[in-house]
Amino acid sequence: MSDETPLLELIDVGKAYAAPGAADAPRVLDGVRLTVQAGESLAVVGPSGCGKSTLLNIIGTLDRPTTGQVLLDGRDLSTLSDNALAALRSREIGFVFQLHHLLPQCSILENVLLPTLAAGGTAGGTDAESRARRLLERVGLSHRLSYRPGELSGGERQRAAVVRALINAPKLLLADEPTGSLDRTSAENLGRLLVELNRDEGVTLIVVTHSRELAGMMGRVLSLRDGRLGEGGGET
Repeated sequence: MSDETPLLELIDVGKAYAAPGAADAPRVLDGVRLTVQAGESLAVVGPSGCGKSTLLNIIGTLDRPTTGQVLLDGRDLSTLSDNALAALRSREIGFVFQLHHLLPQCSILENVLLPTLAAGGTAGGTDAESRARRLLERVGLSHRLSYRPGELSGGERQRAAVVRALINAPKLLLADEPTGSLDRTSAENLGRLLVELNRDEGVTLIVVTHSRELAGMMGRVLSLRDGRLGEGGGET
């Protein structure tokens, strides 16, 4: 990627969901434009049901837009097959959700390593287990490697989920309400951790959140209203 090419660009992205038998499909997203440079941190805020998660899913290739283009490293993602998108997602995009989605029967180390199976046991050109251990130490979980998710606090489970999202050294980390299920102290700690990892790991960070505190930690805040994305936090 050249210095002039944004990591991510959305050009007039729209999304409509047609109900069975309906004449018109309501538009969740309408003409969304967004440019994100490598290494940025960005929060998207807005009222419930405004399409924030839909936007994140489109950016993360979990969904396709009805109209417009999504470019990652200058590549038009609409030209890629589902299999190609799945491979890109595995290599270049990490996800953190409100619920951790850790497998209860696996240890924390095993959970973190699961995404590397598709990458042949390597992560960012390094040994996957070595990277997993380093990151788990970085987030304060080096003493929990053999623990199962049920033996951890909510904040610890989310920290493990963040490490799992980073294990393949993605270019882009997408977090959908990552602090929504946490108490205030754990939420603040996770927010600081995300900002530090954005800086130290060089991963571009996009967060969808209702939390003013978490949004305020990001380098830029955008508001999604009436299907359109604009500057400024506004009301969440």
